[in-house]
Amino acid sequence: MNTAAQPRIENDSRRRFLHGTAGLTLGIYLPGAVAAAARGGQALVTASAAPAFEPNAFVRIGTDGTVTVISKHIEMGQGAYTGIATLVAEELDAAWAQVKVEGAPADSKRYNNLLFGQVQGTGGSTAMANAWEQMRQAGATARAMLVAAAAQTWSVPAGEIRVSDGVVSHPASGRKAGFGELAEAAARLPVPTEVKLKDPKDFKLIGKRAPRKDTSEKINGKARFTQDVHLPGMLTAVVAHPPRFGARVKSFDASRAKAIQGVEDVVPIPNGVAVLARDTWSAKKGRDALSIEWDETSAFRLGSDEIFQRFHQLAQQPGAVARKQGDVDDAFRQARQTLRASYDFPYLAHAAMEPLNCVVRLGKDECEIWNGEQFQTIDQTAVAALLGLPPERVTIHMLYAGGSFGRRASKDADYVLEAVHIAKAIQGRAPVKMVWLREDDMKAGYYRPAFHHTLEAALDDQRRITGWRHRLVGQSIMAGTLFSGMIKDGIDPVSVEGASNLPYGIPAMLVDLHTPTDIPVPVHWWRSVGSTHTAYSTETFIDELAAAAGQDPVAFRLGLLGKHPRHAAVLKLAAEKAQWGTPLKKGPAGVRRGRGVAVHESFGSYVAEVAEVSIQANGALRVDRVVCAVDCGTVINPDVVRAQVEGGVGFALSAALYGAITLKDGVVQQSNFHDYPQLRINEMPVVEVHIVASAEKPTGIGEPGVPPLAPAVANAIAAATGKRVRSLPIRTDELKA
Repeated sequence: MNTAAQPRIENDSRRRFLHGTAGLTLGIYLPGAVAAAARGGQALVTASAAPAFEPNAFVRIGTDGTVTVISKHIEMGQGAYTGIATLVAEELDAAWAQVKVEGAPADSKRYNNLLFGQVQGTGGSTAMANAWEQMRQAGATARAMLVAAAAQTWSVPAGEIRVSDGVVSHPASGRKAGFGELAEAAARLPVPTEVKLKDPKDFKLIGKRAPRKDTSEKINGKARFTQDVHLPGMLTAVVAHPPRFGARVKSFDASRAKAIQGVEDVVPIPNGVAVLARDTWSAKKGRDALSIEWDETSAFRLGSDEIFQRFHQLAQQPGAVARKQGDVDDAFRQARQTLRASYDFPYLAHAAMEPLNCVVRLGKDECEIWNGEQFQTIDQTAVAALLGLPPERVTIHMLYAGGSFGRRASKDADYVLEAVHIAKAIQGRAPVKMVWLREDDMKAGYYRPAFHHTLEAALDDQRRITGWRHRLVGQSIMAGTLFSGMIKDGIDPVSVEGASNLPYGIPAMLVDLHTPTDIPVPVHWWRSVGSTHTAYSTETFIDELAAAAGQDPVAFRLGLLGKHPRHAAVLKLAAEKAQWGTPLKKGPAGVRRGRGVAVHESFGSYVAEVAEVSIQANGALRVDRVVCAVDCGTVINPDVVRAQVEGGVGFALSAALYGAITLKDGVVQQSNFHDYPQLRINEMPVVEVHIVASAEKPTGIGEPGVPPLAPAVANAIAAATGKRVRSLPIRTDELKA
């Protein structure tokens, strides 16, 4: 890339990749790892030396002793930088204070997510799961080379050398050296092809609380987000998007926009009109002054009511089968009692604290991007295709992101391509920072799909569940994207996750799915994806079945979880810590109180939550306490696990109480937090998180705390009032005494 004009970022030298003095740089390559993972086998990890300062390394040790860990996963608040640094530092035996983290560049050959194949990206709560062995190997390899360098320098056996807290020592001779003193010597040695990883009993950092690596930068203002990037001559772009999905620009008059001070240009792009100015506010004023005539020939004009009417009609017919076991029809024919329930779930916005943005600089035969980058390979490939460039000529710098919840992992690179379209429209004469304001973020898509569910259960003479039918209707996230290959026999797996793998021991079960293709509202994965709605419908319906059977909800579930001990373990722990079965403390006169439970597996992790609620006579609802039990395998940092579960509770409670994107005549009605509210700090319940000790490999934690919250709250409402909540968000006017 052209280095003549580097971006002005606070403390820019900290951001540059592999900038500094000589030292030890390691690149860890994993040929065949993805194929082995797909077979369920163990990948052999090999290492090869990377030339000094070549940006393909996971570990870099400078002559000053600083250990820089290169993270292939974005830090967007979920603790990825801290977890990855922990894995490296543990096997390296580095002192925690000497370790820092930098984001990796876009390069799927070296930084691919091992669980995604040859794709670099962060999502699906996979960061720690796919980095678990790879990052430990990187740390162990660096340690072995430092030991070899010390043994060679001191002429002592390597087996007599010890490493602790960033110091290499030979106790017999009293020699000691810091990592920095040995870095250059270590860099000249061959890289070992095999290293031994620590026994878990010897862990000093893994499983312990360590300060997060991103905290201090976010407190002192040194953390770099997209908004902190300032390039020489850069223009800021704000886009006028169509008011309805499917509309296009027919014509526009930019004269009033161009008359606004600070506005430099107005250009059409495929999905709207961009106003470029010297600052964001001028660009916004220019955008607001545009006169645009929209071609709405192909625009979508249905409202939310009409969409759900269509969903309800589809639910009357069988869909594509996602799971079938036993003779379901016979179970219902023989049933002593049947129960039925239906549920509606609205579209949901991601509403991350940092709205979407992206900086693009076009050069001759190259493109450079700065972004809170979550899906490097998808974005790099899409941009390269748009510009007619080889992917390696598209450089992406991964910065911090102020949240995402799935939105920045764009399956079709929508907002990144929009930024590149703007830069292309001005022939690259200036770098462009595209900024979405909150209203753009709320109205321009992409959303958690709206869904309709119907569930039926058959009970025998002993009121045991003998049959189960579950039908889902909602748009596919995968259809029409690079991920459409995941759709098998008409089933988008993320639509039915949590439903098709229901853990309860029910002899006969049928789960089927309708995915309407004529609704163009853009949909996307949203924190915990399909489990956001499947956990709610299944766990509230199970509660109804427990009531019909005259059984305690926890005992009823445990009776159905005989083949799923990890589900049962978190359920028992949450119930124990919540003092399930003991009376709740009575509230003031007229206040009804209730306790509810839910348990769910997502992203390989198991979470049970018990919610306690108080409901006033006028229906006002308060969630007082949530007790969580989580099994996410080996815990790398318990403080991060607790933080993610606590955050998941708050995130899920926002959606349960307030979340709904609605359409009227095809126009999204919400625009900002005044009509798409988020949970306020005074509404946050007391949250307790209890972690199940486990020797299993780490699994996801960024998302699994979300799904059980809403059903646990709804079940608590039912316990307090006898009323079942069939649609979200919860309507407190329906809870009046």
